[in-house]
Amino acid sequence: MTHKIALNFEDGVTRFIDCKSTETVADAAYRQGVNVPIDCRDGACGACKSFAESGKFEMGFYIEDALSEEEAGLGYVLTCQMHPKSDCVVRIPASSEVCKIKQSSITATVKEVRQLSPSTINLTVQGEGIDKLSFLPGQYANLGVPGTEQHRAYSFSSMPKGGEVSFLIRNVPNGLMSGYLTGKAQPGDEIKLAGPLGSFYLRDIQRPVLMLAGGTGLAPFLAMLDKVVAAGGSAHPIHLIYGVNTDADVVEIEKLDAFAKLLPNFTYAVCVVAEDSAYPKKGYVTAHIEPTHLNEGNVDIYLCGPPPMVEAVAHNLRERKVEPVSFHYEKFAASV
Repeated sequence: MTHKIALNFEDGVTRFIDCKSTETVADAAYRQGVNVPIDCRDGACGACKSFAESGKFEMGFYIEDALSEEEAGLGYVLTCQMHPKSDCVVRIPASSEVCKIKQSSITATVKEVRQLSPSTINLTVQGEGIDKLSFLPGQYANLGVPGTEQHRAYSFSSMPKGGEVSFLIRNVPNGLMSGYLTGKAQPGDEIKLAGPLGSFYLRDIQRPVLMLAGGTGLAPFLAMLDKVVAAGGSAHPIHLIYGVNTDADVVEIEKLDAFAKLLPNFTYAVCVVAEDSAYPKKGYVTAHIEPTHLNEGNVDIYLCGPPPMVEAVAHNLRERKVEPVSFHYEKFAASV
């Protein structure tokens, strides 16, 4: 049996390899040209020590000096002795450059550009390589701006399906990508995608999940929920709080409603900063985080938004004296 292994490098690059149940992750990586750190291959030196973020596996022989009992209990592994029994995600303590990984790139074409609101654009691209595009829900890609040598980073807002994948893009005044999408883009235009990138992605759901989205920071959560639906749902509650500045900025409500119907344990709320909003919840996201959402700390929190939002949520958690089991976040700033 062959399993898919996601190798996450410390510079945010992710590479997927196929690993047979009869071989180690290290052997599979080298077989496919990924030079993960390794020295002895015998479980004796610890040079290949990494962290298994999810998945089932068995460890072969190793000595205490290479991997302590405490480290093994926390989830650390030696890739030279790790035999996967399911798909796994492994964090490699080295950069992709050190491991001689080239960023994978595919060429797609523009299928559709939709202006969802004055501030938000939906871009859907298609191509033969899309369905083979491997990424973890929540990660992003660098998109080349057609007609230029520049690129911009955007989170996937869907998982690949039918040769298509989508992005939510902020409409930035005088922005290079925004100007292309609103003024020049035509179906069939070639566009290059490089990635996947980023350490912000959905881990195995083992407890309640709180998702906090600011503006186009909604994008990675749409991909995450896409994945949860494909996986057959979640046994644990998932709550999303989606915050924007004005009513005109609210987008993709139809998709959120659809997810709520498909996922009995999923709920969401919209909050708007503007005082004249027609939405009942006003103000910032932090004002609408209820104690039940935090579950006395037994919660995984995912946050995607601008830096002030990330800092405000972290400060709010400290004030409440709540330390979640995990707190994953992606800060973004609009690029001109």
